[in-house]
Amino acid sequence: MFTEMIPEIGHYALVIGLLMAAVQTLAPLAGATMRKPLWMAYGLPMAAGQFLFVAIAYACLTTSYMLDDFSVANVANNSNSLLPWYYKFSAVWGNHEGSVLLWSLMLAGWSFVAALFSRNLPRDMVARVIGVMGAVCVGFLLFILMTSNPFERLLPGIPQDGADLNPLLQDFGLVVHPPMLYMGYVGFSVVFAFAIAALLGGRLDSAWTRWARPWCNVAWAFLTVGIALGSWWAYYELGWGGWWFWDPVENASLLPWLTGTALIHSLAVTEKRGSFKSWTVLLAIATFSLSLMGTFLVRSGVLTSVHAFANDPSRGFFILMLLAITVAISLFIFALRAPRVSHQVGFSWLSRDSLLLINNILLVIMTVTVLLGTLYPLILDSLNLGKISVGPPYFNALFVPLTVIMSIFMGMGPVSRWKRMPGKEIYKRLWLSAVAAVVIGALIPVFYGPEWNVWVALGMIVALWIVIPMLRDIFDKVRHASSFMAGIKKLSYPYWGMVLGHLGVAVTIVGVAVVSNYNLERNVRMSPGTSVELGGYTFTMTELTERRGANFLADTSIINVQRGDGRNFIMRPEKRLYLATGMPMTQVALRPGFFRDLYVAMGEDLGDGSWAMRIQFKPMVRWLWLGGVNGCGRPSGRGR
Repeated sequence: MFTEMIPEIGHYALVIGLLMAAVQTLAPLAGATMRKPLWMAYGLPMAAGQFLFVAIAYACLTTSYMLDDFSVANVANNSNSLLPWYYKFSAVWGNHEGSVLLWSLMLAGWSFVAALFSRNLPRDMVARVIGVMGAVCVGFLLFILMTSNPFERLLPGIPQDGADLNPLLQDFGLVVHPPMLYMGYVGFSVVFAFAIAALLGGRLDSAWTRWARPWCNVAWAFLTVGIALGSWWAYYELGWGGWWFWDPVENASLLPWLTGTALIHSLAVTEKRGSFKSWTVLLAIATFSLSLMGTFLVRSGVLTSVHAFANDPSRGFFILMLLAITVAISLFIFALRAPRVSHQVGFSWLSRDSLLLINNILLVIMTVTVLLGTLYPLILDSLNLGKISVGPPYFNALFVPLTVIMSIFMGMGPVSRWKRMPGKEIYKRLWLSAVAAVVIGALIPVFYGPEWNVWVALGMIVALWIVIPMLRDIFDKVRHASSFMAGIKKLSYPYWGMVLGHLGVAVTIVGVAVVSNYNLERNVRMSPGTSVELGGYTFTMTELTERRGANFLADTSIINVQRGDGRNFIMRPEKRLYLATGMPMTQVALRPGFFRDLYVAMGEDLGDGSWAMRIQFKPMVRWLWLGGVNGCGRPSGRGR
């Protein structure tokens, strides 16, 4: 039957996609070198064909999941006949093989879209970009076919049912988080391709940055949303109420975000002023290399984490070699071409150029800080020099002060000028903002929190220091217009992108400061009739019930929550037991709000009808993710 051949169709589609990716690599690059337009013209159709066949392969794997084809090892190991259809759909990328296939599909998609929307650029430049993208695609398709075949069969011993998807992944978070994160990771490959193409063609001018900047903005936005979604997912799924644990795999996504943020600003300077040319290229190489390194950490087996997928050393070795080859070839090309770049653009120490350079340096220092804290324990372990754990105390002690310093320069940036700015002028523009930030920031904890807290006050001051000068800059730009709205309309989309990006950072800082210092938590023993007070709310367990889900059994606590004004509502935390795996899971009950979350999680059954319960009052925790989503508004193009 046709359905029995679906995995084989998917496998052969991957092979055809690999061949087309190889042609996409060789023909355009050779054509650009030998100036043969016909060879260069192969790029777009090969990119389209590769995307088509990888999409066919992905559709075949998805179909195998939806049809419960347990003869496919990937399906048998990660699905179950009782699994709801929407989890079967997302289970495709809830494992190593499927996630790499999704990665390759997105990579092929980015390659095709980049080729499609770059047709008006110089032909040789487009050819080199498509060729570099094709080479990256070849690497990942080889990785799939040689070490991570998602269509491997279990013949003749086909299991009657599947092992089920990990209960941790049976959540809406799996539907949205990995695709967003991968789109960000893979999107930086386009910027990387533009940088390498510019080096190969000797075009290290402002033109390539103008072409690459929109792709960088979009990739950064996807990665930001992906990280925010991952934080939100961990917050409510793992039952501990934390939003960032400095887990090595979490750090793996943060690393390219930090250098990607530096890259966005560096691209703007290179495009606007023609400076930072070599630095911008290095950041493009570093950002994509860190994306590959994140892939290595998640899939190599060197980490034990709820986020990690694979534990096969051969896979880790393959990705490590791919990373090494990418970095080595990129730096070799850079070493050959970069010395030819002229740097004739100067600027004073007090200018927007210098402020952006300082922030770039701080972002790189942050990247190195996180990188060392993530890799150092792995290096010691690999050399049999002992096992150590580098956790939140290390990262917070270094990362928080660097963030404060960077925020100081962020506040100065919008009101500064390119090239040179007199000290008296910047003082005149900023002194009132500084006073307002300090006074208002110090007073907010007096009225908001249960007690005045110096760290909350500092967070408020830093956030206001970012926002108030920006508001002053908007006022200066619109005050001479015929009307306020007319002035607002004259501001460009990229300018508003900068405003939203900086505002997102400020909102996140407020959320971090408040929830880290004003969070209230109680771990209590509760049974029907027991009441607990926390944060002005009274939590009363009224009853314990049981229910059966699609593939689990659940003990449910009915919690009546009464507010100070007498109104009440119900929360229903659960402790689930998944039937296929026998794995218990906590299903948190959340009562979200703009200024606070109420968080209730069931622990263990203590006997005699009582349960261990964790109850938390988390002020302003939503601001963490609001800042992440808000900060993605960075339209491409030139700023004002």
